[in-house]
Amino acid sequence: MIKVNEYYDGGVKSLGFENADGTTTVGVMDTGEFEFGTSTDEYMTVTSGEMEVMLPGETNWKTYKAFDNFFVGKDQKFKVKATEPAAYKCVYK
Repeated sequence: MIKVNEYYDGGVKSLGFENADGTTTVGVMDTGEFEFGTSTDEYMTVTSGEMEVMLPGETNWKTYKAFDNFFVGKDQKFKVKATEPAAYKCVYK
């Protein structure tokens, strides 16, 4: 079953599914600044464009471009800035 998610008045949209690898979402993000919380470990891959990310415990933004990965642990919050539309894949473990 495919699940549709929408956040920030449509500024972030994703499709989620489950398979043998676990739960995965693939999504798009419009320009803007967003904050997300995690309930599981999340493995993120930027698939198009770039995102500036402030990970938990960090004080500086880091830029991730297409095919770059980052990890956010369970029960954490992180911020994302997109200066242009971008796409991503997130695997939940």
